[in-house]
Amino acid sequence: MNLKQKTYQHCLQLINIRITELKKVLDELSEGIKNDSKSSAGDKHETSRAMAQIEQEKISRQLAETLEQKAVLEKLEHILPSPKIIKGSLVKTNTLTLYISIPLGRMLVDNTPVFAISPQSPLGAQLMGLEPKDSTRINGVNYFIESIE
Repeated sequence: MNLKQKTYQHCLQLINIRITELKKVLDELSEGIKNDSKSSAGDKHETSRAMAQIEQEKISRQLAETLEQKAVLEKLEHILPSPKIIKGSLVKTNTLTLYISIPLGRMLVDNTPVFAISPQSPLGAQLMGLEPKDSTRINGVNYFIESIE
């Protein structure tokens, strides 16, 4: 397995862990709301139930966003190498190794720091369509494209 495939697998693993954690929190909140409903009525219980429902809605939104990210990531699994930077490219620059996919930030893959960034991010948008030996400058940093997988 090459670095790009390992990076993809690492990203997928991180997303799946996040989905599992969010579902667990949602289950715990649902159980808490159910148990709170069985408690005696009163303002204190109504307030805590309302706060738990607000938290449940927030976690549900996070879960939906994470599931969307997983769907985007899964579409990149079989992207073939391209001479230009596209979604799914693993890009080695003079300063960083970047995986143009979803915004997961810095991770360590095979002892190599890799930054998973969105193609819509400022750096991702600047890199899209570039080829090896091209360069771009963002926030005062020059990025020279060494290779693309």
